[in-house]
Amino acid sequence: MSNIVKFSDVTDKIITIREQKVLLDSDVAELYGVETREVNQAIRNNPDKFPAGYVVQLDKSEWQNLKSKILTSSWGGKNKPPTVFTKRGCYMLATILKGQQATNTTIAIIEAFEKLSELRETVAELSTVPDEFQQKSLMQKGGEIFADLLGDDLNVSEEETSIEINFAVLKFKHTVKRKK
Repeated sequence: MSNIVKFSDVTDKIITIREQKVLLDSDVAELYGVETREVNQAIRNNPDKFPAGYVVQLDKSEWQNLKSKILTSSWGGKNKPPTVFTKRGCYMLATILKGQQATNTTIAIIEAFEKLSELRETVAELSTVPDEFQQKSLMQKGGEIFADLLGDDLNVSEEETSIEINFAVLKFKHTVKRKK
């Protein structure tokens, strides 16, 4: 793996466990360019840096449920339920793991979690704003955030890509213009 960690490399790995956005220990290790045991060793050696809410140990049923949702597991034959890292846990791990790849990964993780948070807030605000001009402005902002989340790998035909998102409460369609 090169030292450059793309934003989409991180967003592709974020999952939801216990209503929190998290990264599996094996995915964090891959992003940081270390082995999973090194990530877990950092937790064991620095328990004061990982209080409740920073890392979560999955129980067996959560792990079985997660594995059953993924047809092709990239985690191999892992039997022990993994540890998952919240945004705060990823930040803290960055203070322990050193090197350029750790720095690049930390930046990509921070950006990914922040974009997801910003998108959630924009969508929530969109459903409460009565003014049509404000709604269009929020849709533009939401479309830009969504395009950022999809990353540079987004297939763009000519200069426009149309994104249609259907939420339970509302549906919006937005065209994102990107430079080639």
